[in-house]
Amino acid sequence: MAEMEEDIPDPLPVEEDEELERDEEEGEFDWVVDEADELDDEDVVVLDTEAESFELEQPAERSGHIAAVDGHYMYVWGGYKNSQTTGFFDLYLPRNEIWIYNMETERWKKQMTAGNLHTSMSGSCGVCVDGVLYLFGGHHARGNTDRVFRLPLRTPALCWEEMKDLKGLAPSCKDKLGCWVHKNRLVFFGGYGYMAQGAHRGTFEYDETSFMVWVNPWSYNPGRGWNNHIHILDLEKSTWSQPVTKGNAPSPRAAHACAKVGNRGYVFGGRYRDYRLNDMYYIDMDSWEWHEIVPQQGPVGRSWHSLTPVSPDHIFLFGGFTTSRETLSDAWLYCVSKNEWQQFKHNHTESPRLWHTACSGPGGEVFVFGGCANNLLSHQRAAHSKELLVFTVQPKSLVRFCMEAALQHRELLSGSWDCLPKHLLHTLRQRMGGINALGS
Repeated sequence: MAEMEEDIPDPLPVEEDEELERDEEEGEFDWVVDEADELDDEDVVVLDTEAESFELEQPAERSGHIAAVDGHYMYVWGGYKNSQTTGFFDLYLPRNEIWIYNMETERWKKQMTAGNLHTSMSGSCGVCVDGVLYLFGGHHARGNTDRVFRLPLRTPALCWEEMKDLKGLAPSCKDKLGCWVHKNRLVFFGGYGYMAQGAHRGTFEYDETSFMVWVNPWSYNPGRGWNNHIHILDLEKSTWSQPVTKGNAPSPRAAHACAKVGNRGYVFGGRYRDYRLNDMYYIDMDSWEWHEIVPQQGPVGRSWHSLTPVSPDHIFLFGGFTTSRETLSDAWLYCVSKNEWQQFKHNHTESPRLWHTACSGPGGEVFVFGGCANNLLSHQRAAHSKELLVFTVQPKSLVRFCMEAALQHRELLSGSWDCLPKHLLHTLRQRMGGINALGS
């Protein structure tokens, strides 16, 4: 995801190696975040540290996190929340915990991770490929990053690994970008961050307001801006590259939303300067040709929304933040074959969200987690959410209907459950609130 930012540097000139040593000693990277007096910004500014307890049975409220799906598990990491102190402070969530949601049993589980993930972040980009979670970019205590991490998910112990010695011309340090997965390659688009060094294809435009911030005597402010670069990370060759694209590319942007259908990478909206856009493009990731899509009518311009493929012909859009700073709760379905938007009726109209995550489930649902329910840029306390909103956008399977009927009439039917296949019996017992054996 991506947006305009004010960049207030750390108050102390701490070198990264010293910072890591201090973090290992303290055990957690719990950064406190403060909004500036004149916050016209869509990111987190880090000023201090604070320790809090996160011993919960479900994830803490958060915005700017990532969520990715592997099988019927949804993995949630990072982001930030309100601290428990007075005033307008936000706290980055611990880097060494990941929350796992079983979409079949509807239960959460927290798992601690090991490895060398360097810091807590928001605005990162996270995707799963063949049982591995990849994490790129983001905003942390000292600004943006261009580091890449991987987390194998199908192992007893979860351990982060940094992908070092990557060849080719890497993207700049940035956050709030989009990503598609195509042929074992990660394809990143856009974002907000520092100007790339070297001969990068695409456009970068400085955000003039990023230079107009307080800088302490130890810090250098290089300024930041928006880009429309495409960078490809080949996971087999561990190599960065940029394609030579054809057609008219989208303007530079950040906090847009991306979805993939077939070989097409779709992008909708996002922020560019003072505008939140409602344009839609797709790029053919075999020919690398851009195409602008011009339906007759559709959603208003927005940033910090979600775009989720739900079938080979439909993409689901939810929420976001308008140019007039309204937090949205509307939902839309885009039909690829008909090139048309249709507003989607749902029961969550009283739950507006921005900078949330959305994942497609195995049963035709979209799982929206977290995000902020009010104007994140106002001077009131941010209404970060820990609610999980479920949208049923495709017909439920017969197995799902039977499962729900068995649970609804469990007092009458539970005596016959032992004749069910073992995996269905296991799922029923978990959903009934028994022992959480997630991952077993």
